[in-house]
Amino acid sequence: MGLLIASQLALRAARCSWSPFSTSKSWISSRTSPLGDKNILLMGPPGAGKTTVGRTVAHRLGLPVIDVDDDVLETTWKMPVAAKLASVGGARFLEEEGQALCNFSASGCVVSLTGSNPLHAEAMQHVRQTGLVIYLDVDSEDIIRRLTRMKVNRIVGQEAGVSMRDILHYRKQFYEKWLDVRVLCGTGDTVEEVAEKVLKAVERYQKHAAETYVSTRCDSTGTSKQNTYFSDVVVEGLATDGGLYVPKNGFPKIDAREWLRLADMSYPERALVILEKCIHPLDVSALDLRTMVLKAYGSNFSSEAVAPVKHLNHNQYVQELFHGPTASFKDLALQLMPQLFAYCLPSMCNYLILVATSGDTGSAVLSGFSRLSGTDRHRTGVLVFFPEEGVSEIQKLQMMSHREGNARAVSVLSDFDFCQRAIKRMFGESGLTGHLAVEYGTVLSTANSINWARLLPQVVYHSSAYLDLCRDGVIKFGEPIDVCIPTGNFGNAMSAVYAKQMGIPIRKVICASNHNRIITDFITTGKYDLRGRPLMLSHSPAIDILKSSNLERFIYHISDGDSRLVKDLFTRLDRQEHFQVPEPLLGRIQQEVLAGWCSEDDCLAAIHSVHTQAGYIMDTHTAVAKVVADRLQDGSCPVVLCSTAHYGKFAPAVFKALQIQNVPEDPVEQLKKLGSTASRPEMHRDMMKCLKEGGRKQHTVCQAEYSVLVEEVENMIQDSFLKVI
Repeated sequence: MGLLIASQLALRAARCSWSPFSTSKSWISSRTSPLGDKNILLMGPPGAGKTTVGRTVAHRLGLPVIDVDDDVLETTWKMPVAAKLASVGGARFLEEEGQALCNFSASGCVVSLTGSNPLHAEAMQHVRQTGLVIYLDVDSEDIIRRLTRMKVNRIVGQEAGVSMRDILHYRKQFYEKWLDVRVLCGTGDTVEEVAEKVLKAVERYQKHAAETYVSTRCDSTGTSKQNTYFSDVVVEGLATDGGLYVPKNGFPKIDAREWLRLADMSYPERALVILEKCIHPLDVSALDLRTMVLKAYGSNFSSEAVAPVKHLNHNQYVQELFHGPTASFKDLALQLMPQLFAYCLPSMCNYLILVATSGDTGSAVLSGFSRLSGTDRHRTGVLVFFPEEGVSEIQKLQMMSHREGNARAVSVLSDFDFCQRAIKRMFGESGLTGHLAVEYGTVLSTANSINWARLLPQVVYHSSAYLDLCRDGVIKFGEPIDVCIPTGNFGNAMSAVYAKQMGIPIRKVICASNHNRIITDFITTGKYDLRGRPLMLSHSPAIDILKSSNLERFIYHISDGDSRLVKDLFTRLDRQEHFQVPEPLLGRIQQEVLAGWCSEDDCLAAIHSVHTQAGYIMDTHTAVAKVVADRLQDGSCPVVLCSTAHYGKFAPAVFKALQIQNVPEDPVEQLKKLGSTASRPEMHRDMMKCLKEGGRKQHTVCQAEYSVLVEEVENMIQDSFLKVI
């Protein structure tokens, strides 16, 4: 205990002990705080700089500053904090410290909490009601260096044998429990820099209306008085004018020192920090977002790394995005998106999620929404439309395995584009949506990548890939990489563009197409032409798409938000099946992205070649990316191939590529045989389990008629929400 007391004294000696409030326990500011009569409460571990930063922030705002140690505890106890600790011991100290804070009263002040205040729940509930709790998230190594300089060896609650690093890690859960806003401090940030971040955080919290969303087709200078917030776009999915929602003011920038903090974090920790910066805390609280993120990226992923980056050969790396429950990159978004959706739902309606899928989205949506519980699950239905002949057998079996609750997959005797077009038409017909709302109390929404909550989580894994390369010493932060993405709907590519906008040094986003190559043709020529162009089935069905929805977001981005141009182009595409962008805009497009395509033979040859040389089996989509990267990437920097699915989902094509004879007919046996062939990556546990338990089930097959799909929607609503129990 003597060592702990000495450490407390050293810590207090290193702080500023002067305060104008030495005799009172209640303070009311005569100046106006940016938050009105609310306090700005700074929270963080000892050595985070709360006292010094608090003084700087208070000075900048012209507000009183209160240090809980000096102005509350010592005033209450009539003795130094270290003396109190010596007289009562650690456990009793924490209780009495908390009780003293429960009697604290202040208004419109900057308050620096103690490092141990967050360990007392009653006290934190009390002070949290008085203002905004800002967590100074300082790197543990910075904290340890500062405490060492101050000759602090132990802090309150640190038992013998427990390292400083361990106690700081333990305490982090309490800080994250109570924060309203996180201020991520880069390694080596000065007091002035942290104070500036605090002021910006307060300003951001205050100006919720600045973080609104606009349609890619709506003139942002229009006269609409109604703001559209994150919670609105999550539920609505598609804008009423047919456009796609985007942040009105773009993405937040993260500086290099903050990115470097993220490099040593786990995937869920990275996701939480990035998403906090993109979702206003008044839309989704930091605590609720943390709960969702930890549930989304936990034991449901077969890799603890969630989206690990593996070296392939030379300067090529593979980001494995298939470790989620359905063995597809869609899981990275769709294990989180349903939770966001349920959180944002108004309470008075049922919601039917409509999804068009070219394979992977269907099972990922069904899996994600099946993890909802209670009321959220009962008032949310999911209906998936997929092309009967346009998905792999294993993808079909995965979708059929989800038939519990309000979930159903229906196949259509057409292609993905027809399914997607039909869903967009349903959203655009006010007569239909009005009928469903009035007759059944049901609102339609979507979980396709046109929904912002589907696209946003994908920004995280592109950022994470770069951070992995930094952490592993492949590159230093600031050095560029390229990313090569097999894409048909442009959502995955668009999320890479957004990661770049946030500050990840992506040099080129390389779009890889199969023989349908609509995106490649567009990026090469500036012409988007669907006239007389049939969709051709391929070994990579997830990118068998001709009408690329998220291209609309890209053109909006590259044209600096020219919504009139976007509306004109995509209205023309709907009516005349083609458009061409102006030549200057094409030049800007080609500066940002490259594109190429891969034949069926080259796709299979790449799988065979990589397996022979590296012992690694790629799926057919990753192979498309590999072929295109080999052709277009110049080798001057690393390139990350997005591996969007596990090879087991496309077993027949992989057998063909590897020239393996005597292929079993049963999908489970196919996976077992492939698993015995591959040294890496290993067979996917959840996919095997799903196929073993699910078996072959009947499913509904629809004619390719819009009215038939509408009828399926109405039947689904009746079955889901009008049951008599």
